[in-house]
Amino acid sequence: MPTQSSVLTFEDARSVVEGHASRLAPGEIESVELLSAARRILAQDIAADRDIPPFSRSTRDGYAVRSADLTKLPAQLKIIGEIKAGPLSDRSAQTLQEGEAYSIMTGAPVPAGADAIVMVEHTSQQGDSIEIEKSIEPGENIVAQGAEARREAIVLKRGTQLEEAAIALAASVGRSRLKVFVRPSVAVLTTGDEIVEIDAKIGPGQIRNSNSYSLAVQIHDAGGEPKILPIAPDEPRRLRELIQEGLQSDLLIMTGGVSMGRYDLVEQVLADLHAEFFFTGAKIQPGRPVVFGRIPCGPGKLARAGISGSAPRPDFSKYFFGLPGNPVSTMVTFDLFAKPMVEALAGMLPRPLTFPHVRLQSEIRVKPGLRRFLPAILSGRYENAQVQIVPWQGSGDIAARSRANCYIVVPPDRDKIPADEWVAVMLR
Repeated sequence: MPTQSSVLTFEDARSVVEGHASRLAPGEIESVELLSAARRILAQDIAADRDIPPFSRSTRDGYAVRSADLTKLPAQLKIIGEIKAGPLSDRSAQTLQEGEAYSIMTGAPVPAGADAIVMVEHTSQQGDSIEIEKSIEPGENIVAQGAEARREAIVLKRGTQLEEAAIALAASVGRSRLKVFVRPSVAVLTTGDEIVEIDAKIGPGQIRNSNSYSLAVQIHDAGGEPKILPIAPDEPRRLRELIQEGLQSDLLIMTGGVSMGRYDLVEQVLADLHAEFFFTGAKIQPGRPVVFGRIPCGPGKLARAGISGSAPRPDFSKYFFGLPGNPVSTMVTFDLFAKPMVEALAGMLPRPLTFPHVRLQSEIRVKPGLRRFLPAILSGRYENAQVQIVPWQGSGDIAARSRANCYIVVPPDRDKIPADEWVAVMLR
């Protein structure tokens, strides 16, 4: 069994997880239609099929001019045509000569000979001529051909999560289908005799199973496919069977049964399955009794652990997390520790955990010694954001967590943070 020495600081525990996540290989690949790829993880590099933009384009409504014609102001130029967004007409394809200008629309191709766009508000038109009263630099209000990407340059990297901008970029280079990683299977096992299914008749001292469902949502958002297992009782044999079933998935996440109570059997069963524990606690609140490790799962090791194997294959390991049973603790520890493992199995490129800073609305007082993640509400308008703790009754208070939209992160060496100080937050 692991010892108290396995309780790590938050930074060390997070570093351990990130180290193991960096060595994980994603699973299988499938080809899907573009919209079906939304929020999935790209399994191929995507290259530009032509320069982006494919032509020098105007960023303003105005006039395409030669900047050299505006050295003396005001300048009079002859309008020789109009260029709309779309291909150049035969007339507008002619090279701009000295003293000439084209009327041009935003997004339209810049004609040959022009090197700047004068915004329409800096001009006045008189028949087929314009008067310009403002000088301009070469290249002003023009995006040059290939400025965003050159043909065959990689515009989307393997491992990118396909958000709206990535989907738009894939569409712009002609990709109607994309190769994405298959979502990894993540088993969710909630433990405890006091836990019952949500539609069961509930008795005194019993709690409905909310953790499996909150974890399923978090797993899906992180790129995984949740598999909710039956509730495990506080009985070693059935607990072992369900853990073995969970190890058939790519990752096993358990909740409950990892603290110091008399019937907290999870760590003992894991030890019996020859688990290697990387840490059995983190100096945080909520979520201190969090467990991370792996179990050998090759054919021979599977048999010794009592887990049936299939076709022969090299020995390997399955990772697991044991998260605390209190609902807020479960949610926090998933975000801090389990999420990067799910993302890595899903094929996502590593992303550092960052805590932006916001002004604190009301004073905070806590006991020092632990890094605290306190449910909070980020409010305000525009750049005048502020954050305040949500009144809560501890790590079992789901209602308070549901009202929060972030966490205030309190360093372990602080016992008081005054109002108006800038504090770190972890966004949900």
